[in-house]
Amino acid sequence: MKAIQQTSFGGPEVLELVELPDPEPGPGQVLVEVSRAGMNFADTHARENKYVQKSDLPFVPGSEVAGVRADTGERVVALTGGRGGYATHAVVDEALTVPIPEGLDEGAALAMLIQGATAWHLHRTAAHARAGESCVVIGAAGGTGSLLVQLGKAFGLTVIATASSEDKRALALDLGADAAIDGEADGLTERILEANGGERVDVVYEMAGGAVFDACLDALAPLGRMVAYGIATKEQNEIRTGKLLKRSISVGSLWINHVIERPELYREALEDCFARSQRGELRVVVGETYPLSDARRAQEDLAGRRTSGKLLLDPSR
Repeated sequence: MKAIQQTSFGGPEVLELVELPDPEPGPGQVLVEVSRAGMNFADTHARENKYVQKSDLPFVPGSEVAGVRADTGERVVALTGGRGGYATHAVVDEALTVPIPEGLDEGAALAMLIQGATAWHLHRTAAHARAGESCVVIGAAGGTGSLLVQLGKAFGLTVIATASSEDKRALALDLGADAAIDGEADGLTERILEANGGERVDVVYEMAGGAVFDACLDALAPLGRMVAYGIATKEQNEIRTGKLLKRSISVGSLWINHVIERPELYREALEDCFARSQRGELRVVVGETYPLSDARRAQEDLAGRRTSGKLLLDPSR
């Protein structure tokens, strides 16, 4: 099979297109003939071995695939357990394999698999967001961010989106955001308050880290909650207890793998997202589809914030 393999950690240059033996499924596993592999920002962290889940070399990156089961021919999406997705064939646990509903395309289904479930649980499980509250979505034009915006409106929240360009802010407004502002850290607190009518906000969904994290923390109202679900800048933050107590604010986090370990929670989110998409209530923003052979450029574009929506790899090219 064709696959992208890493034999070292580092920049995009470590992503090598190679020929490997076709994988063989073991007990409780199925072989998927991959038509599309999903990309996530976490892939860029894994490439440097800076992700929460550490890697052993060599490995094939990629945590999600869409295609057909080799044994039944059924269209499916599947989680790979964090490794093996950037390839023409992938072995996956049958328990993490989900049929693609009729009328839903592969890109949309892949976007729901991790990013849709993440967005759903950020609102429902991590932030306990309630109708009538205000929220800020950092990186609102991305795969998870674009779904956070739409689910936020569906759940009755006022949504303030941040994005790095006029085009991306326009996309966030088109998806239903009540306001869209520049996401640069300098002046971000003031822009958030202005967008919320001069008031601090109830919830922030934060995936950048560093100065953006600090600016968002300052924008929280009393009893406000900030949920971190990424560290795109790779800049860690420290929080003083007194700062939390001053406004009774909370800081939490969500790593979707901990939800996946509880199948009833994971499937609840996935089934709701699939149903909303089928009813036309949830629009998946599918970005560029790159050839598998161009995985380096794909990750460079993703890390360089030059993309919008869900990015895909085509293993046939």
